[in-house]
Amino acid sequence: MKKVKVGIIGCGNSSPQYLKNTKPYSILEIAAVADAMPERAKARAQEFGVPRVLTVKEMLADPSIQVICNLTTPLSHAQINLAAIKAGKSVYVEKPLAVNRADGRKTVAAAKKRGVRVGCAPDTFLGGGIQTSRKLIDDGWIGQPVAATAFFTCRGHERWHPDPEFYYQVGGGPMLDMGPYYLTALVNLLGPVKRVSGSVRTTFPERTITSAGKFGQKIKVEVPTHVAGTLEFACGAIGTIVTSFDVWNANLPRIEIHGTEGSLSVPDPNGFGGEVKFCRAWAKEFATVPHTHSTEVGRGIGIADLAYGLVFGRPHRANGDLANHVLDVMFAFEESSRTGRHVAITTTCDRPAALPVGLIAGQLDE
Repeated sequence: MKKVKVGIIGCGNSSPQYLKNTKPYSILEIAAVADAMPERAKARAQEFGVPRVLTVKEMLADPSIQVICNLTTPLSHAQINLAAIKAGKSVYVEKPLAVNRADGRKTVAAAKKRGVRVGCAPDTFLGGGIQTSRKLIDDGWIGQPVAATAFFTCRGHERWHPDPEFYYQVGGGPMLDMGPYYLTALVNLLGPVKRVSGSVRTTFPERTITSAGKFGQKIKVEVPTHVAGTLEFACGAIGTIVTSFDVWNANLPRIEIHGTEGSLSVPDPNGFGGEVKFCRAWAKEFATVPHTHSTEVGRGIGIADLAYGLVFGRPHRANGDLANHVLDVMFAFEESSRTGRHVAITTTCDRPAALPVGLIAGQLDE
């Protein structure tokens, strides 16, 4: 099979997952890495056997590299994406697609004009937990979807993350940081969103870092840290979502989908496995459902799917239209809170194709 050569830009905390989890896919070749800190790129290359360490400029100019995997911090996403697209390369970027709607639209439009592809994390919806949930919904186990709930709550990242500042700067906050996992999963399960309402607040205007290295440093908070919203899906279902960096502890489900014939408990969308539970109409308890899809996958399956799309001429699942739609929805919550009005979502996307049952890690050539 023809290999697709990938260059990774950004060798920080998330890069080891991609460098490790792309190895089983024979269609991929990680050809080079680059980072603003060359020594960090060299260390990653040595650790994972990547043959070349390049500058960003060198990587973008290399005609053999077909896909850029953009693992930079959110404020750099659009800049790197657009530079890669201008160079005639497809790009797969960590979430979010951009830190504002305009850059999201610009990225997707530029790729379509240039004839290249945009992919975007999260690809966790391609794991066994959410793909099993998707199959149950598609097979009619819960009947017609009526309602959905999604909750992510924690007390923030300054206690453990070595460089937590960007979580509280433009492009951060609980919605742009964790919302992509939850909203991408919901769109995969229920389809696109047509209207939202929301309320947001910034509880603490300043945070103190207590992780090692930067202990005691102060962070000015620039974004909402508690976001609550309602989603109206085009299919008719109504969803509720809360994302927060202001909650010490909670006993909330991750995602639940409720239908006319039963209810579905969906596992954590920030993972690829997790327990799927179903409760039939009139039953008193949820029962665990065996996975219909492999959970032995990880971050990188989205790039592999993009590569298969390039080689076989089919759509890829974690695509730019999906990511741009999720980005639009995320910003709509704050817009609704600011204006006191419902916000109509002007973007849309197709539900990504479900994965065939039985694929295992390293396989996507269905």
